[in-house]
Amino acid sequence: MAEFPADGDLALPPGWVTILLCDDDDLDYQASRTRFTPGTGFTLDEAYRLAHLPLVAPRHPKVIVAKPGTAYEMGRHGKVLSIVLPVPDVDQLLEPELKAAPFAAKIAWDIAERRRGRLHATLCGSPPDIDRVALTTIGPITVEVRGLFSGNINHGRLYLRVYPEKRDGENQFKRVQRLVGGRETGLYLVGLHNFTDDLDANEAAALAALIERWWDRPILRWQVDALWLLAA
Repeated sequence: MAEFPADGDLALPPGWVTILLCDDDDLDYQASRTRFTPGTGFTLDEAYRLAHLPLVAPRHPKVIVAKPGTAYEMGRHGKVLSIVLPVPDVDQLLEPELKAAPFAAKIAWDIAERRRGRLHATLCGSPPDIDRVALTTIGPITVEVRGLFSGNINHGRLYLRVYPEKRDGENQFKRVQRLVGGRETGLYLVGLHNFTDDLDANEAAALAALIERWWDRPILRWQVDALWLLAA
């Protein structure tokens, strides 16, 4: 049996820095997740049917072609700029379970394949100001991706969750948002998969179980030293 030194004898190497990450108490994932009801299906909501369903299943009868007061028409809108966190291709761990799930045939796998190499989490949409010099003062940010997530809007899109570094008690993504004049948020989601139809009760239960099983499982941790300015 291995023996470990008592607390008073344990010393960190010189220069060692402990990296802390934000947890669910610091972020909005728990408050914003889908609340599944046993015995009930999973229905694509209006936001999804307007912004996403036209792109993955344009002939679906529930597609909302356009809606007054929005910029969407068949899922497309005018060009917008966003500051985003580029995320490596991290789908390999989840993919076997997703393909074995009873709802697998309702995932738009062709769209997922086209997104490879472009995965990202939006930090700030339409940034009013970008102070590149100020951003460099933050330095590299450690982040961790965990999965899986379905929100309380956009029912039909599956995401991964990003947990940023908490440095000096501060969420470093909020610091980025503040420096570019954006709104501070507590959700940093990587769009991963899209459904092409509603889920029945059995499929919804399988999705709920998969989300629960993967909630606290880290998929990837790395140090971010650059962000993208993405046009969409």
